[in-house]
Amino acid sequence: MAANKAQRPHAADGQRTNPENPNPSPRTANRSFPKIIPVVFLMVILAVFVQSNLFIVKANEFIIVRQFGEIVKIIDAPGLKFKTPFVQTITRLPKYTLVYDVPPAEINTLDKKRIMVDYYSLWKITDPIQMIESLRTLSAAESRLGDIVYSSIRTELGKMNYVDIIKDRVTARGGIDTTVKGQVNDTLIKNESGIELIDIKMKRADLPAANEESVFLRMISERESTAQQYLSQGDAEALKIRAETDREVSEMLSRAEADAKTIQAEGEKEAARLYNDAYSKDPEFFNLYRTLTSYKTTINGETVLLLPINSPYLKYLTGE
Repeated sequence: MAANKAQRPHAADGQRTNPENPNPSPRTANRSFPKIIPVVFLMVILAVFVQSNLFIVKANEFIIVRQFGEIVKIIDAPGLKFKTPFVQTITRLPKYTLVYDVPPAEINTLDKKRIMVDYYSLWKITDPIQMIESLRTLSAAESRLGDIVYSSIRTELGKMNYVDIIKDRVTARGGIDTTVKGQVNDTLIKNESGIELIDIKMKRADLPAANEESVFLRMISERESTAQQYLSQGDAEALKIRAETDREVSEMLSRAEADAKTIQAEGEKEAARLYNDAYSKDPEFFNLYRTLTSYKTTINGETVLLLPINSPYLKYLTGE
């Protein structure tokens, strides 16, 4: 029995060191598990620590790095960056162009009409530090931009009549966008806002629904009155032009008739002179020529002449 008792622990030792049984006993696994927990815990803490302090900078954004609430640097180059743990924080701001669609607002025109103006603005951040220090947030920046744009548009449209505002953009309304853009950017630069207005576009400028019909009727009446005035002026001008034209035509005809009579008289005078010159040089030949010319005119086909036989007119016909 003593031998058997001595062999039991030996058998137990052989069982623990048996290479054919690789699985540890439950007692051994329980002793190694508490050692792994701290390692896993440290790895989790390290991963969280690294993840919370590493950040990615995109190509279309600014990164504002603050240290104890104070801005220490601006990062605008894309890539993977690291911030000091527990000390630094980051704020992301867009680098791309932003669209601010302003709610429609009422504006008074020069001719005392209230219109609803709907427009939108394209803007961007040019200096993140100035923008953060003066406006703090994007919503505050849009609100401030909207106030400045509205003030400028109200001033410019207040200098125009409603009919000029609703015309095509190439007419009186065409330069408003450029003017407002310049005024707004001047104000933003003066206030060191760190933002820039790229463009502004008016989507519509209409009358309020309450008085739209009455204003349109009044405008139609005014346009008809103006059109009638233009027609009357046109008729009067047409009569004036016709009278002036008739007078000029009459004067031209009178001058032409006078010139024609003068030319005719000069021609007759010259013809008489030529006849006289010809007659004085050879009266006999001149009489022959005149008589033959007369024959050609008077004797035609069945012409009958009743003349005395001794008439000088028959001299060349009878050969006597």
